[in-house]
Amino acid sequence: LCRKIPCMYGCHRTLHFLCFTMNTTSSCNHSKITEFLLVGFSAPRPLRVLLFSICLVIYIMALGANLMIIALYLGSHHLRSPMYFFLSNLSANDILLSTTVGPNLLYTLLKDGNPMSVSACVTQFFAYSFFTGVECLLLTVMAYDRYLAICKPLHYVTIMTNKHCLHLVIWSWLEILIFSFSGTIMILHSGFCGCNTLDYVYCDFSPLAKLSCADVFVMDTMATILLMIATLLLCLSPLLFITTTYVSISLSIFRISSKTGRQKAFSTCGSHLTVVCIYYGILSSKYTVPSTGQLVDVNKLSSLLYTLVTPLFNPIIYSLRNQEIQKALIKLVLKIQDGTKRTGL
Repeated sequence: LCRKIPCMYGCHRTLHFLCFTMNTTSSCNHSKITEFLLVGFSAPRPLRVLLFSICLVIYIMALGANLMIIALYLGSHHLRSPMYFFLSNLSANDILLSTTVGPNLLYTLLKDGNPMSVSACVTQFFAYSFFTGVECLLLTVMAYDRYLAICKPLHYVTIMTNKHCLHLVIWSWLEILIFSFSGTIMILHSGFCGCNTLDYVYCDFSPLAKLSCADVFVMDTMATILLMIATLLLCLSPLLFITTTYVSISLSIFRISSKTGRQKAFSTCGSHLTVVCIYYGILSSKYTVPSTGQLVDVNKLSSLLYTLVTPLFNPIIYSLRNQEIQKALIKLVLKIQDGTKRTGL
């Protein structure tokens, strides 16, 4: 039986592959699972070491870039506007999202499988689904902010007060908290039976649902319903709202007589629109590519891009296309240099 092979404790790659192969057959027992073996990428060690190095650099850069955005918002008075408040929240969420998966993924790449307790795996699934949902709603809130700023400029200051901005962020976090908690309770209540191998890069709903003790038909039905609700609430509805707002924004921008005003409006909205396109493009590929069969590695790569690369792209895109952030960054660098000279370092 696959459960008797000690590959889940870091043995040779051959035994790990044998265990994974036996896990996909009917020879696996149906006892209750107390620990998972996270496979990650099934590749030769030199390739995994290379992938580890790339992911480590991306993860560190993502943390640094998003921390920079938060520091600029907190340290620059001219950035204390609703747009940058939402951007700093997006950066904080990106840090939490990448940290939920990043360190564990890096460990898995170096080892021949990563043993995780059921509680640790379910916790990772909850955190990942939570921060993913918050990302979608924050991007939607940022589109709403840009819509009011360009289409309703006279009412913008009275509507987007500090209190209203805070309520929008809290609403985003609370709504997803309820949804993520419901999905976690459902997957945890059914328990896990059979083979303990998770052929994925982190603990996601689909791999966990396949190891559920619940009836296959019942679990598939519940998984389909949950996926449809998630798609409607986190993908289609926000994307439809963002698309509608940008149609209105585009029409308003074309009515601006000043060329400088049009360029400034396009520059401000262009950063957010680029982030939205990249985010939903990668997210849609992750959930449209099958997580089993010959395309499983493609799905894993999409998940890797989403959890590590997207959090890096967001601050870079906003920094490159936003002059106010660039000016704040230059002031911060000059301030640090001035402080260094005064201390004689």
